[in-house]
Amino acid sequence: MRAGKWLTVLSLSFISLLFLFPFYLMIVMGTYYSEDLFKKLPLLPSGYFVENMKTILSANILHNYWNSFYVAVLFTFVTVGVAAITGFAFGKYEFAGKKYLYGFILLTMMIPGQLGLIAYVMEMKWFHLNNTHAPLILAGLNNAFGVFFMTQFARSSVPAEVVESARIDGCSEPGLFVRIVVPFLLPAISTLGLISFLGSWNNYLLPLVTINKPDLYTMPLGIANLSTVFRTDYSASILGLTLGTLPLIVLFLFGSKTLVQGLTGGAVKG
Repeated sequence: MRAGKWLTVLSLSFISLLFLFPFYLMIVMGTYYSEDLFKKLPLLPSGYFVENMKTILSANILHNYWNSFYVAVLFTFVTVGVAAITGFAFGKYEFAGKKYLYGFILLTMMIPGQLGLIAYVMEMKWFHLNNTHAPLILAGLNNAFGVFFMTQFARSSVPAEVVESARIDGCSEPGLFVRIVVPFLLPAISTLGLISFLGSWNNYLLPLVTINKPDLYTMPLGIANLSTVFRTDYSASILGLTLGTLPLIVLFLFGSKTLVQGLTGGAVKG
């Protein structure tokens, strides 16, 4: 039994190292001169880290960092808020056309988001919101997966008896949702929040077609514009990617437990 336990630990450690090795290479490659990356596979750090850091700082990367952060936070709040309210309504309320409306939402999950990109950009242009961060945040209003995920979780994890007891005691519907339902939905809220933040932080296509002002660039756009017409600075770009990955690592380190709870909690029954 002891030998089997050690074998399991060693196997998991080896697999973990395999997954961490590309990230280690990304960190090391950010310390090299760009052209040196094509000579051999770098395994040890070099001495060009400071120069690469100066390159990305001169490209206003810290401002791009802030843009990505606050856009991702607001996008997450919008996505989770709308999905939680809608999911609770579909999971615990009965109203005319509920099945058809829910089926339509599920149907939209089968359509790639890129197909609706042109219409969305035209809509934002009609509202005079292009070249602002509003299109990146308002995209959270339309998250079919979030609604589906919250609906499944609300059906299985929010006891109908507790909801009815709160209504009998005179609790209003908004108060019922905030005081009673939200605590039951916390694992799902945390999970959807992590997924939404990750999606917004890594989003490249939507900012690319809605923003053309450098002061409004998010991290993906800022990193993409590190290169010039005459030279592609791969090392600086890789260092920028490394810095852009750090918040996500910290987020998952502290939120991995709730992520697993949220992913498994709604799968008890459907």
